[in-house]
Formats: sequence, structure tokens, C-alpha cells
Amino acid sequence: TTLCSPPAVTSPSPLPTGSSGRCCPDPSSFPPASWCGGGNAGQESDQGGGSQAFPSLLWADVPLASPCPGSGLLKKKTLVPGQGVDTRPRKGQDVTIRLKATLEDGSVVEESPALTFTLGDCDVLQALDLCVQLLEMGETALIVSDAKYCYGAQGRSPDVPPNAALTLEVELLAARDAPDLELLSGKEKIELANRKRERGNFFYQQADYVLAINSYDIALKIIGSSSKVDFSPDEETELLDVKVKCLNNLAASQLKLDHYEAALKSCNLVLEHQPGNIKALFRKGKVLAQQGEYREAIPILKAALKLEPSNKTIHAELSKLVKKHADQKNVETEMYRKMLGNPSATGTPGKCKDKLPWVRAGADLLRGVAERVGVTPRGGECWAGHRGCVSVPQAPGGQHNRAPGLGGVLT
Repeated sequence: TTLCSPPAVTSPSPLPTGSSGRCCPDPSSFPPASWCGGGNAGQESDQGGGSQAFPSLLWADVPLASPCPGSGLLKKKTLVPGQGVDTRPRKGQDVTIRLKATLEDGSVVEESPALTFTLGDCDVLQALDLCVQLLEMGETALIVSDAKYCYGAQGRSPDVPPNAALTLEVELLAARDAPDLELLSGKEKIELANRKRERGNFFYQQADYVLAINSYDIALKIIGSSSKVDFSPDEETELLDVKVKCLNNLAASQLKLDHYEAALKSCNLVLEHQPGNIKALFRKGKVLAQQGEYREAIPILKAALKLEPSNKTIHAELSKLVKKHADQKNVETEMYRKMLGNPSATGTPGKCKDKLPWVRAGADLLRGVAERVGVTPRGGECWAGHRGCVSVPQAPGGQHNRAPGLGGVLT
């Protein structure tokens, strides 16, 4: 396992994708590599590997969001100078570096003579993505990074423990423009999209849903890009399979961030290609339920359950929604009973008995009427003084419109 390619993981799913910008800041405003700003600035290196030819070079905090953060969580020191600021790589380029990563105790957890990745796509540790932008061609630098910019609280089993800081020795070997997506073969496009998808899965498992969405979005753009190369039927099928996986994972990430409209769109895109996709049906049902659309959510979850009757997660979600829907209907029915004049035990039976049957039968219809005309209760009296009516705008000419067949309810 390399820092560039974390362990492949299964698609994130609640069954047992926010921001789509790149994860790194614009390096155009970054200061020179010899700038000192906080952390251990002003102290010469006391670590092995430092070049004695440049004893005056100091540690510099890597600018993340401001020119002088002073946090010391991510810092860099030049060991061998490069060829000038103009040779720094740009985001979107494919860069090749020599890498050696060690823990604080000196144990090596990664060593690569030529690691290649797309700068700014979050294909590697955030510490690398941020710092390589600051390297000049041919420069060798030492980077000390807090776990926040490496493997975080989870670590990387079995060699990187949780909350482990890393020391990275990096040399920038090459930088070139990324390949033209239109000229990629079917196999190359599938491999590239899968790498981005797996990186998204890594971020999802780290609970970094914004970066997960970023990676899935990049993968989908690769898949959807135009091509000047003909693909075989098998390659077309495999590309569609990768697309569906990315959309499903994107919906899962969007759900985690409560981006319901975006998640609903992702689910619908999956169902356009695969109407029987259980994950998409389940997540669409969950999205609609979160929006309070129980009547729409229930049949969708029933369809998912029909495809996989033994799925306990769908069973539990469906049972919960059925109960919520029943409670919602009871509350709405009671509300409209009160709006229409709720019969009481102390009232005169003759005034109420003709209202009871259609109060129950017409509750659903009244909900729609209320939404269209903006019905608001007014103490049981309408503007014309009729008991049991609701307040609506007066009809032209001052006439009191009473709709036949609705028990005199105003429309």
C-alpha cells in the first residue's frame, strides 16, 4: 500500500459526495521556500538528513489558509535548493516525486523512488498535496506533518498508528501536464476513474465527506468526458458500472452532509441507468423521508424491500416511516377537524352530526385545498360570519363562495 493509493475499500453505504473544488489552496500567493513564519521558525534543524551545506535554512510553516498561520502543524525545510520559483508545479499537473516517510521513532512506513500523482486532486496525503506545490524542480525538502494532514485519528493499519505525525523527505523529480482525457483508451479511463473513486472511499471512511465528494466528482467528470477513442462494449459496460458506484457513493456522502436535494439528484441518476438498484432506492427513500415526504418514500422503500426481502436495514427504515406517516396523518386530520369546527361533548348534536362523516373523508382533499388558497383558521368563523368555516379571501363582489359537495367549505 502506498501513500498515493490507500487500501481499496468497498463502496460506502448505510446498507449492511458539497463542495466540488480542489482540496488545496492556490499556491500563487505562497511565499518563497526560505520564508519563516511560526512553528519552529528561527531554529536550525536538529534532525538527521539536513544538509550541512545550508545550515542557515530554517523551518517554515506551510501556508494553509493565511500567509502566517503559525500553527506548526505542517512545516517544511529545504535540504537541497531547486531551480527557482518559476519551476514550481501547477495544480492539475502530474508530478513525480521521490518519497521517504517515517514515524517519529524513525521507522520507515513508505519509500518510493518515483511516486506519480495529479497535484491538487487529493490523490495523496494532504500534507504532500499542499507541500509539493511549494517545491521547486530538483528541490529536496523535509516535511513534518501533524496527523491531521496524514492519516488522522484512524491511522493506517498495520504500520501507521492512530494520530501519528509523519516526517516526509520529498524530492520533486518531474512535472508535466495531465494526459488529454479525450485520448485515453477505455482501459486507461476506467483505471483513472477507479483510482479517484477509491480515494473518495478512503475519505468517506475517514468521515471527511467534503473531500469524498470532491474525489467522486472528479471520477464522474473523467467518465463523462468526451472521447476520440472507440471503446469496446465491455469497456462501455465497465465504465457505466464505475459511474453507478460513484453516484451511489456521492449520494451517501451528500446524505451525511444533509445535502438532500443533491443526494436526491444523485439517486435519480443511478435509477435512470439501473431502476432496480437497491442502494439508490434505499437512499432515495431516506432522502424523501428526511424531507417529510413519507407518502412518496414508503413505496420506494417497499420496492427496495421487494428486491431484497431479508435486508433488516430496509425493514427497520420502512417500519419507522410507516409509523411516522400514520402519526402525521392523525395530526393533520385533527388539525382540519378543528379548523372546520371540532364537535365537542357539550355541543348540540344537531349542529355537528352532519359534519362528522365528511370531516374524516375529506381531510386529504382539504389539505390540498388549504395549500392552494392559503387557508388559515380564524376562530371557527369565516369572514361572512358562518360558524365552522375557515378564512379565505373574499370573493369578487362581496359574495360568499361555498363549494357544493364539500359541505360548504370555502375554496
